[in-house]
Amino acid sequence: MPDSKKKLYLLGRPFSPLYSTAMRLRSFLYGRHFFRRYKLEVPVISVGNLTMGGTGKTPVVSSLASFLQAQGYKPAIISRGYGGAAGNRVNVVSDGTTIFLDAGQAGDEPRLMAETLPGIPVLTGIVRALPCRHAIHALGCNILILDDGFQHLAVDRDINIVLFSADTLAGNSRVFPGGDLREPASALSRADIFLLTGTTTPNKERAERFATLLKKRFPGKPVFYSVYVPCAARNEKDQTSHALTTLPSPLYGFCGIARPQAFQQTLAGQQIILSGFTSLKDHQRYTPRLLQQIEKEALKSGAHGIITTAKDMVKLTDCHFDLPFFSLQMETRLDEGLNALILRTLQTP
Repeated sequence: MPDSKKKLYLLGRPFSPLYSTAMRLRSFLYGRHFFRRYKLEVPVISVGNLTMGGTGKTPVVSSLASFLQAQGYKPAIISRGYGGAAGNRVNVVSDGTTIFLDAGQAGDEPRLMAETLPGIPVLTGIVRALPCRHAIHALGCNILILDDGFQHLAVDRDINIVLFSADTLAGNSRVFPGGDLREPASALSRADIFLLTGTTTPNKERAERFATLLKKRFPGKPVFYSVYVPCAARNEKDQTSHALTTLPSPLYGFCGIARPQAFQQTLAGQQIILSGFTSLKDHQRYTPRLLQQIEKEALKSGAHGIITTAKDMVKLTDCHFDLPFFSLQMETRLDEGLNALILRTLQTP
């Protein structure tokens, strides 16, 4: 954990009990229907997390949507659209055929999913019941996936999936602003399924110990694993796909995601040599000046190319580096048992 984050959490620790109490009260009031909850006509699957920061929700949502589509469902993805400027009550990022909003309007993740999931509508809106209804009644969708939906209690869901990164797990196990948790751990009683994402050989043993703790504290709730696998690199100049072993070396990397170190570790795991790396804040907005600075640093470092994430790339469609420019393409592989359980649940009357 960065020193600045540790200091912030140390200062915020006295306020954690207040925030924790407020979140418990909020959950209680929703559970007792003091706040309105919307029950929709089609099944709803929520994919969310207890911790702040990246747990791999977007690739899990994408993988799940593709799986459901292959099973004959017509899914739609409903997102808050964090960071997007579109302010309508219903923002159709994609209707499954046409993409209407860029990353600045839609937000990074909704735009990325719209680009990579043909045939699957992606919608955003603050009051998520509204884009949910639009997906059902205007687009004919018969199953909905709430992206980052664990804390969005206003929409009833049939399956509640909670993700933990296999690298960071529960962080420091303290509630914000003294730690990484959005809610107290007792909120996990709302979950139906736990998924530990990004499991690797180095983190698998620790992840399994954490899974044992989850099973002990929340008996009857299954725990599954997923892996996040690099599969190719796309040359952004000619949109061609390249095997990772054929990339020029060394490369200069940059990204603006929640856990930039995870991107660095992924590249290192593929024996991709980096001459340098720029870590930016999550949802970074790229200006011509910033991009010029990145290429300047890349040239200074002796790089033969530049590489970033697919999530960053959705904001860089007009970027033109003199150096070869690649985006890393990743594939999420969900535990087959998870997919089977979801199908059984959906088919149970």
